Amino acid sequence: MPISIARKKTRRIMVGNVAVGGGAPISVQSMTNTKTDDVSATIRQIQQLTAAGCEIIRVAVPDQSAAAAIDRIKQAITIPLIADIHFDYRLAIAAARHGADGLRFNPGNIGSRKNVRALVDCAKDHGIPIRIGVNAGSLEKDILDRYKGVTAAGMVESALRHAALLQDLDFHDIKISIKASDVPRTLEAYRLLSQQTDLPLHVGVTEAGSLYSGIVKSALGIGTLLAEGIGDTLRVSLTRDPVEEIRVGYEILRALDIRHRGPEIISCPTCGRCDIPLFDIVDRVEKALLTRTVPVKLAIMGCVVNGPGEAREADIGVAGGNGVGILFKKGQVVKKFPQAQLVDVVLEAVDEFEQQT
Repeated sequence: MPISIARKKTRRIMVGNVAVGGGAPISVQSMTNTKTDDVSATIRQIQQLTAAGCEIIRVAVPDQSAAAAIDRIKQAITIPLIADIHFDYRLAIAAARHGADGLRFNPGNIGSRKNVRALVDCAKDHGIPIRIGVNAGSLEKDILDRYKGVTAAGMVESALRHAALLQDLDFHDIKISIKASDVPRTLEAYRLLSQQTDLPLHVGVTEAGSLYSGIVKSALGIGTLLAEGIGDTLRVSLTRDPVEEIRVGYEILRALDIRHRGPEIISCPTCGRCDIPLFDIVDRVEKALLTRTVPVKLAIMGCVVNGPGEAREADIGVAGGNGVGILFKKGQVVKKFPQAQLVDVVLEAVDEFEQQT
């Protein structure tokens, strides 16, 4: 039986039409890496991310032309858009006026209380939430001095200080992220923060790195927090095509039995007994099913040791070798077929499964 995860109870806010916190499903986010004022490229990337399962998208707003582009981008996308603001609160105001569904700012670089008040007043006027995004790399100087460097406790103080400021200004549609680039400090910070607030939390490991290191850090950091019931929305940060971030995010949720989206592929690592080009087969199947949402369990196996058993336990399974493939459905042998048809047989079986569910 799967282990039940007791989620921390948090307040609910709305980011566009997506509920965050208050028991809502944990949403998967990403951020574009296009120039925001390159409207066609940004729209194209957001549409690709949406097809992969992205539920909230963030765009960089480094200048007024990027803020102005939000209006045209919003007309062509279907998911909420958050404007990412640094240094200049006036960009947040411009982004909100051009249709952003939320604002994200970093307490360490937004400036004075007067600037924050102007940002908050704008968010109130447009009925949009604010994410306080604390990063280890940009804490306020007084906090760095007090804690003698970047610590989890200092990050939490920064986050709570600015949450209190927003609340003092009678603004309450707030969520918080509190990220470091290393897993231990990220875990410590979120654990401390979760004990001290019921605001919804966006979890992630910032600047996690390239594909392999980024996946490992994110799986450990995000996965550990989610397993402890901490987190209402997530982003996997990779130096990669952001579509990969969405794939990893859903795999983390699937591994913890929190959410299931799209096919789950079980395949063996191969050994000297493998008689089929399994790496290529699995890669082709995975790419072909990238945007499919049906939660089907697939087993693609390459030998006679564990292959038939794993294939029988899946919704759809294939075991191949010696030029022949065997198709299983719900544990029953359906047919034998030439090995060269293996990918086509799997994809046809998924189509049939989807039609029947």
